[in-house]
Amino acid sequence: MYAEKLNWLPDVLNAYNIDEASCTLTPFGNGLINHTWKISAKQTYILQQVNDAVFKNPDAIAENIRLVGTYLSRHHPDYYFVKPLKSRMGTELIFIKNVGYFRLWPFVPQSHSIDVVRSPRQAFEAAKQFGKFTRLLAPFDLSKLQFPLPDFHNLTLRYNQFVQALTEGDQNRIKKAAAAIEILQQHQSLVSQYEDLKKSPDFVLRVTHHDTKICNVLFDAADNGICVIDLDTVMPGYFISDAGDMMRTYLSPLSEEENEFSRIKVRDDFFIAIVTGYLSEMQQELTEKEKAHFVYAGQFMVYMQALRFLTDYLNNDVYYGCAYEDQNFIRAGNQITLLQQLCENETHLQQLVTQAAAFPQRIL
Repeated sequence: MYAEKLNWLPDVLNAYNIDEASCTLTPFGNGLINHTWKISAKQTYILQQVNDAVFKNPDAIAENIRLVGTYLSRHHPDYYFVKPLKSRMGTELIFIKNVGYFRLWPFVPQSHSIDVVRSPRQAFEAAKQFGKFTRLLAPFDLSKLQFPLPDFHNLTLRYNQFVQALTEGDQNRIKKAAAAIEILQQHQSLVSQYEDLKKSPDFVLRVTHHDTKICNVLFDAADNGICVIDLDTVMPGYFISDAGDMMRTYLSPLSEEENEFSRIKVRDDFFIAIVTGYLSEMQQELTEKEKAHFVYAGQFMVYMQALRFLTDYLNNDVYYGCAYEDQNFIRAGNQITLLQQLCENETHLQQLVTQAAAFPQRIL
C-alpha cells in the first residue's frame, strides 16, 4: 500500500543526498502497480515506491536488475540500460519503516514513453526493443535469475483458478456470466497446447520481459525506440509471453476497458509490425516451431487475461480494482471478443507471419 501523505519524503531524499528545499515532486506515469514520481532538482530523477503487496520480495527484483545490468554493461556496453541509482548506503533499494521500498532512477534526457500505441511504426519499434533485449541476453545464465512473480504466465494455473471459481464463486455472477464461461471452456485446448509446448525442446526458455505494454519502452523525439524499462517482471520465460502481450495490447483499437465489443478487431498492419519488429532482432534466435506459434502467442495471452478477469469477477473482484459493479465482467468480455477474432483469423494471420519472416527488417 502507498502512504497517502508524503511524510516519508525527507527520509527518501536524504538517502540519495537530494536537497528537499531545492526539488519538486510530481506524480508521473499511469502505472497500476508501482507508484511513481518525477523529481526535479539539479538533476531530474524518477522515484518509485515498489508495491510489495504484489512483489513480495523486492530484493529479488533488485538482484535480477543488477545481474542483467552487469551482463549488458560487460558484453554490450553500447546498449542503453537504465539502472537504478545507488543510495548513500550503496544499495539500489531503500526501505522506510512502515512505508515500504523505494528506488531512484535517472531520467533519460530527450526521451518519452507512450501510453497508447498510435501507429504500426510505434508497434514495430517497441517489438524491436523487446526482441533486442531478449536477444542480447540469450547467453545469460538463467539459473541466476529469480522469479519475482512465480507462475505469472502459467496458463494451466489460471485455468484451474477459473474452474475453482465456478464452484466457489458468487452464484449470481456465475449465472450472469454463463455465456462467457462457456466460451472460455470451449477454448480449453489452448491450455493443453501450452502444456505440450513446454515439453518441446524447440520451445526455449529465455530472459523475458513479461510486461510488454507500449509504456515500457522509451522513445526518442522521432519515435525511435531507445530501450525497454520497468524490469520488475524480468525472469525466465517463453517468447509467447512477450509477443503475446504485445498482441493483446497493440492489436485492437480499443483498450481492455472498453465495452463497444463490435469495434474490437485485429488490425493486420499492427500485427505485421509486431512480428517484423520482433523478428528483426530475434530471427536467428527463434526456432521454426516458435515462429509457427506467433498467432498462438496472441491467443495464449488474451485467453489468459480473459480467464483472470472473469475469475476475479466470479470471486467478487478481490484482485483487480474496479470503478463500477461489472467492470471485470466487461474486461473479460472485451478479451473474449479479441480472442475470438484471433481464432477466426488464425490462418490469415499465420500467412502474414510467413510473409513477415521473409522480410524481418521491414520498417513501417
